[in-house]
Amino acid sequence: MAQCKRFEVRASEGGKVLFSADEDEIVIGADRLKVTGTEGAVFGHSVETPHIRAEPSQDLKLESPTRSLMMEAPRGVQVNAAAGDLKATCRKELHLQSTEGEIFLNADTIRLGNLPTGSFSSSPPSSSAPRQTIYELCVCPNGKLYLSPAGAGSTCQSSSNICLWS
Repeated sequence: MAQCKRFEVRASEGGKVLFSADEDEIVIGADRLKVTGTEGAVFGHSVETPHIRAEPSQDLKLESPTRSLMMEAPRGVQVNAAAGDLKATCRKELHLQSTEGEIFLNADTIRLGNLPTGSFSSSPPSSSAPRQTIYELCVCPNGKLYLSPAGAGSTCQSSSNICLWS
C-alpha cells in the first residue's frame, strides 16, 4: 500500500505523463488505452470519447445487457457500413421518427415483406383463372400498408377489410 496526494507515471523519453492519479481524477495520457480482460471494460457512469475502435479484424460490440443503449449528439448521429449490411433488429416495434424533417429511403429496390393481401374479385373465382402477379400498394387510414390485386382501376377501397382487422 502506498499513500500520497498525487501519483504520476512518466515516459522515460520526453517525460510525458502516462498516468496520474489524485483525489479528484485519474488521467491516462498514453496515445492508446488497451483493456485486455475477457469481459472488456465496465463503466459505472457515462463515457465521453471522440473515438472507440476495435482491434483490426475484430468486431466492436456496445452492449447494455439489462437496459437500453443510447447514442445522442446535438448535431446528428451517423451510422455507416462502408462494405457491408446495416441491420436493425428488435423484438417489438421499430420506430423511425423525424420531428421536423422527412424520412428518406434511397435505394435501387425497397422491399416491404409480409404485407397482408386484401381480397378483391370482380368475378367469381375460377380454377382456370391466371394467378394474380400484379398488386397495388394501399394505405389504411391508420397508416397500415397492404396489397390489393391490381385491376383496371384502384381496388384499395374494395380490399379495406384489411383495415378493419387492424
